[in-house]
Amino acid sequence: MVAIPKIDRKITGQVVVGKLTVGGRAPVRVQSMTDTDTADVQKTVEQIITLARAGSEIVRITVNNEASAAAVPEIKRILEDKGFGDLPIVGDFHYNGHTLLEKYPDCARFLDKYRINPGNVGFGEKHDPQFKMIIEKAIQYDKPVRIGVNWGSIDQALSTKMMDENARSTNPKDADEILREVLIISAISSAEKAIEYGLSPNKICISCKVSRVQDLVAVYRELSKRCDYPLHLGLTEAGMGSKGIVASSAALSILLQEGIGDTIRISLTPEPGAPREKEVIVAQEILQTNDIRSFTPLVSSCPGCGRTTSSFFRELADSIQSFIRAQMPEWKLRYPGVEKLKIAVMGCIVNGPGESKHSDIGISLPGSGESPVAPVFIDGEKAHTLRGETIAEDFKKILCDYIEKRFNILR
Repeated sequence: MVAIPKIDRKITGQVVVGKLTVGGRAPVRVQSMTDTDTADVQKTVEQIITLARAGSEIVRITVNNEASAAAVPEIKRILEDKGFGDLPIVGDFHYNGHTLLEKYPDCARFLDKYRINPGNVGFGEKHDPQFKMIIEKAIQYDKPVRIGVNWGSIDQALSTKMMDENARSTNPKDADEILREVLIISAISSAEKAIEYGLSPNKICISCKVSRVQDLVAVYRELSKRCDYPLHLGLTEAGMGSKGIVASSAALSILLQEGIGDTIRISLTPEPGAPREKEVIVAQEILQTNDIRSFTPLVSSCPGCGRTTSSFFRELADSIQSFIRAQMPEWKLRYPGVEKLKIAVMGCIVNGPGESKHSDIGISLPGSGESPVAPVFIDGEKAHTLRGETIAEDFKKILCDYIEKRFNILR
């Protein structure tokens, strides 16, 4: 018998963000970020709610000027009124965070966490004092911070110093290796500096984001060895469409399978007209397909071939998956455990019945040359045979009935 290896997740320190626990033995959390002008309160609130309804457990917003800082209390107030008061909101600060947190105390008070990029806090002699000012605000208002180092905005002073030392070495290393080391040292030394200024270690998360898969894996493997802070995973600029999804899936799956990572964000460039919440769905599906968390029943379906001349099975698979996502806000409250349900929508007799039997519930649609019938299998046994023009609606009804009977704890 072939055993499936269990993921031995590293137990890191534990940080509380708002009312949400990150790290420790808490589940790997899904995070997202708005792309609205934060000063536009209505649009920002609408997008935050959309992301939350899609499953985002933490939402980060840009706080880059006085108007956005002034908007934070109103954003939080409206979220509270609309029933999203417990959703942690993170302020993303670059360059002027120390000034905004000082000038707008309600912004500092209402945010649930501050994101600080050490490479963009201040330069030269200004760096340490400005970093200290942000940490002091975090201490004053009892807020956690994420020290988020980015490949594209690396600490130039540290980078120059380490590059010069490497150049003088008798056995110099590759420049990319030095830059990866700069990221790690910048993150860990910044965390140590924050602790020196009085911030508790259980208020610190860390990230070291790059844009290339192999670099991200190398950085986080090493980072995980050197510290016990909760780690936030993600490619800093994953890209658009399939490229961004594939790159994020490849990088994060490796790390997650090695037990590394406490929060994740998929930084997709939205395609024109694409919904912002797609990054949330991709994050959930990465976690679910790696058997780390379950969010919604996933539909297994075949790719199609010459036997499946009709596009009906594709349309049905898409229709079922969309139907499930639309129902999940209600289902997850009414049917505990439904997120682990396995569904199959298959296109012909070759693998259709077998795959359907392996699922909790599945349908094998007729391929070309087959009898125009669609057997439905429930818990491995043939339960129904569907025919005619109403197969899609008939199958949805059977699915809903199955969920009601199996998962309704009030029955």
